[in-house]
Amino acid sequence: MFQRRVLIAAATAFAMPATAQPAWPTRPVRLILPDAPGSGNDTTARLIAPLLEAALGQSFVPDNRGGAGGRIGVEAAFRAAPDGYNFLLGNAGSNGINAAIYRDLPYDLTNAFDPVALLVVGPNALVVNARVLPVNDVAGLIAAIKTRPGQLNYASGGVGSSAHMSMELFKHEAGLDIQHVPYRGTPQLAQAVISGEAPVAFANLVNVSPYIARGEMKLLAVTTLQRHPDLPDTPTVAESGLPGFETIAWNGILAPKGTPAPIRQRLWDMLAALRSNTTLQDRVRLLGGVYVASTPAEFQARIDSDIAKWKRLAEAVRIEAQ
Repeated sequence: MFQRRVLIAAATAFAMPATAQPAWPTRPVRLILPDAPGSGNDTTARLIAPLLEAALGQSFVPDNRGGAGGRIGVEAAFRAAPDGYNFLLGNAGSNGINAAIYRDLPYDLTNAFDPVALLVVGPNALVVNARVLPVNDVAGLIAAIKTRPGQLNYASGGVGSSAHMSMELFKHEAGLDIQHVPYRGTPQLAQAVISGEAPVAFANLVNVSPYIARGEMKLLAVTTLQRHPDLPDTPTVAESGLPGFETIAWNGILAPKGTPAPIRQRLWDMLAALRSNTTLQDRVRLLGGVYVASTPAEFQARIDSDIAKWKRLAEAVRIEAQ
């Protein structure tokens, strides 16, 4: 009789559908952020976490590990157990640019993690101080910089930041001579542009939108290949004389290598389902982005593309983090 029960149980197990969901999560899940509280990445995490908790019945706890250009947080995730209770919310800097500018990373960003979903994408913005640079478009800016080679400064949030690499790409493609002045972060970058100390910069659109609205900065272009839906009259850099120019701010969830595929699939299912959450879409749009919840393959393609682009640039203009 006992043997018969065992055989029935085994047959039942094999008869379960292949799509059966794993018994996960059964305890809180840690979401490691390679950023400080209040960053765009942090804001995304705190929008997503309660929605995942509601869908999956366990807390998703943001764990901020900022510093060293994102290296501290990424390394913490790289060394975390691949058990489905540790994930990384990486971004274009921590999981893209860093592969190009650091020579001593203890991980290979092309394959150290399993991508789950690219969550939010958005443009950077090219802004100027109109008092110092009274130009109306990208062509005018390029011409103005070329008449004053080596005399003007541009601001960034630090070496290797998206603002820094975007401008270095712009300089390289347009053949410009303009000096880099790194600041501690976006607030300091903004004040440098407003004061005229460094009258031009690329920055995440959401971070400079208030200054643009108050007339303290002038928006010349966005860095996506298509125009921003909320700024239909603002051209892209690509259509302004630099075809193909694109830099994108993004973040997405990655799992330590070896995290069980059924767990990654279940998390992706929940993230994809949030595409229909109009409240989430509206809140992300207010931050200057779009919630996309891409497939893992699409996310990996974005990572690979960014790493290849930034490595080419870093080698061409000799950028290396100290």
